[in-house]
Amino acid sequence: MDYARQQRNPSRHLVGIGGVVLFHALVIYALVTGLARKVVEVVKGPIEVKVIEELKTPPPPEAAPPPPKVVAPPPPFIPPPEVNIAAPSTGPTITAVTREAPPVQAAPVIQPPAPAAKPAPPPPPAGPKSARVVCPNYVEVMSSIVYPREALLDGVEGEVLIEFTVTGSGEIKNVEIKSSTNRVFNRAALGAVQSKLTCQGQGQDVRVQAPVSFKIR
Repeated sequence: MDYARQQRNPSRHLVGIGGVVLFHALVIYALVTGLARKVVEVVKGPIEVKVIEELKTPPPPEAAPPPPKVVAPPPPFIPPPEVNIAAPSTGPTITAVTREAPPVQAAPVIQPPAPAAKPAPPPPPAGPKSARVVCPNYVEVMSSIVYPREALLDGVEGEVLIEFTVTGSGEIKNVEIKSSTNRVFNRAALGAVQSKLTCQGQGQDVRVQAPVSFKIR
């Protein structure tokens, strides 16, 4: 079948005619139902127009000019000082020199050393001092001694002589009984001297005697 015969085929024209008729039917339906008017109203809506300004970039800052170079002024001219050199003066001429004989030194006199002084003999040791002088509370201590019960029941009286050393600081040491009339009084006399008696230092060790009397009153 050739090309001319295909163009004369009525079935091909029916499709195109049907499409045109359908398009016109749609247009007429739109006009009748008011669809076209709504389309026009939508198209006529407000249109917002915005003007967008072009952003201008600021120009780069200009570079500051370099500071001017400061040139130091030349130093002032100072003339060199004038130095006056004086001519050496000629001193007097020495015609003759007289030499003097050195003085004769006398021989030193050596004196014999003086004899050393003999040390003074030490003072003789002093005898024991009384406790009344060295110990200020001697009388008070002697009056407060408790009479031994045995001697009091027997009616016995007696006396004890106690000797001790008082150091330079007033300490009592080396306490001993020199004599006693009855041994019953020894313990009471020793206890009173060692625990109650207070003595004053004499600057050196001093031997002291303290007589203790026991009498029934």
